[in-house]
Amino acid sequence: QVQLVESGGGLVQPGGSLRLSCAASGFIFDSHDIAWFRQAPGKVREGVLCISSNDHSSYYTDSVKGRFTISRDNAKNTVYLQMSSLKPEDAAVYYCATDSVKFCGDAHWPFYDYDFWGQGTQVTVSS
Repeated sequence: QVQLVESGGGLVQPGGSLRLSCAASGFIFDSHDIAWFRQAPGKVREGVLCISSNDHSSYYTDSVKGRFTISRDNAKNTVYLQMSSLKPEDAAVYYCATDSVKFCGDAHWPFYDYDFWGQGTQVTVSS
């Protein structure tokens, strides 16, 4: 079955960096776009970044432009979210998601009804 497992979260000071990983299994990884979302306490889930199957990055939330990047290693079935210059407002649970019929380049992205989600990894930004 499809599995998405996030890792790499933790506590980091403002201005610090973290790299999150999303390890995938149970589907043809290199034919799927993969998205990262985050949800802070009391806030709605928001789309952060998305990477298409052909390795083109898409950004959604303006607040992460220039600070977060997304990449994928198809040989390892893994997508990475590199976060730098972290701010307290970046603190959230970060989730990766995929769906065979949802694409980063779609004008309506982000979608919130992906078929498959990981369990999330907590990122805390605090001094």
